[in-house]
Amino acid sequence: MRKGLAATTLAGLVTVLLPGLSPAQELFQNRLGGPLPSPSITSPNLPPAMPPAEPEAQLSLSALLAGPGVPLRQGLAWRIYEDRGDGTRPSIIARSVEAEPHFTLAPGTYVATVTYGFASASKRIVMGGQPATDTLRVAAGALKLSGAVGDQKIAPAQVTFSVFVPVGTNSEGRLVRTGIKTGEILRLPEGTYHVVSTYGESNAIQRADLRVENGKVTEATLNHRAATVTLKLVAAPGAEAFAGTAFSVLTPGGDTIREAIGAFPQVTLAEGDYVLIARHDGQVYTREFKVESGLDRDIEVVAKSS
Repeated sequence: MRKGLAATTLAGLVTVLLPGLSPAQELFQNRLGGPLPSPSITSPNLPPAMPPAEPEAQLSLSALLAGPGVPLRQGLAWRIYEDRGDGTRPSIIARSVEAEPHFTLAPGTYVATVTYGFASASKRIVMGGQPATDTLRVAAGALKLSGAVGDQKIAPAQVTFSVFVPVGTNSEGRLVRTGIKTGEILRLPEGTYHVVSTYGESNAIQRADLRVENGKVTEATLNHRAATVTLKLVAAPGAEAFAGTAFSVLTPGGDTIREAIGAFPQVTLAEGDYVLIARHDGQVYTREFKVESGLDRDIEVVAKSS
């Protein structure tokens, strides 16, 4: 009697501890003489682990002159562009003006450019987590200009130069730079250039086509046929000039070359014939004169009453 009661009580206890079992589960459990084993928990299918990202690395650059292979040590401007490969305009991500710059870059494709004056070079570089070194070759030479009248050098403050790239039959097709001073080094890609030299502020202009070669400085002196004249309105030859006089210098055909106001303004003119008009106190006076190359002199207009 007690034995059956004990068995009944144990079965009820199992039922209480494991509620909700199906009849089959209960039968299987009773035959095993113990509770069902806990189901094992397995991990879901996860994507394979990603490899570690490649680290940033240093890119070291330098520049040489194409041809002679001379290292460039100054006057450089470096830019690093990110090449996305999608046809969009690349963006600048780094700059430097050092002779041999170092850039720290993430893995990817880049375009390195170096500018040397008006000459430049570029190169596509792929970074893959390892330090890299590269050299860009710049095809460049230079111009060094000066002006003269005969054997006499023109003072640097009195002459300026403009450099053009010819386009087709137009020698002044594209302006490279204007306002270039005497002795200035103008770095340019190899090629032929048209140079315009302006002496003074009027019509004393000289032109030349010059060739720039890789690794060389082309020095040229443009020779002007001109002179500087001092304009004066006087009561008599050699007398003191009238202040506040307005002068106009014209060609024989009547084209105005230069206008100036003062007692004795100076004008630089190309060799040739001119007409000078002087206006003072409501009166107008004229004189024809000639400019001879290299002969600087006074041009006096005598104020004669009509």
